[in-house]
Amino acid sequence: LDIQRQVSVPLVYKGQRLSTALRLDLLVDNKVIVECKAVDVYNTIFNVQVLTYLRLQHLKLGLVINFGAKSIRDGFHRVVNGL
Repeated sequence: LDIQRQVSVPLVYKGQRLSTALRLDLLVDNKVIVECKAVDVYNTIFNVQVLTYLRLQHLKLGLVINFGAKSIRDGFHRVVNGL
C-alpha cells in the first residue's frame, strides 16, 4: 500500500489559488482518505470535514478513526462521497 501522510490539498476559489491549504492526515493508494482523531465525544463535523476533502480530491471513500473511543469498533466511521 502507498500511504502518504499530511498531504496538502490546495484551495482554489473562482480560479484563484488561496494561500491556505487543507491537510489530509493519510491518503491510501490515492483512493482513500483517513482522518485520525483522539476525542472522548465524537462530533459529526468530522464526517463533514472528510466529505469536504473527498469532494476536493474527487474521491469516493474516507474513514474517520477515533482513537479516543471506548472500543475500536465505535472508533471507525465510514464517509462516502456520492460524486
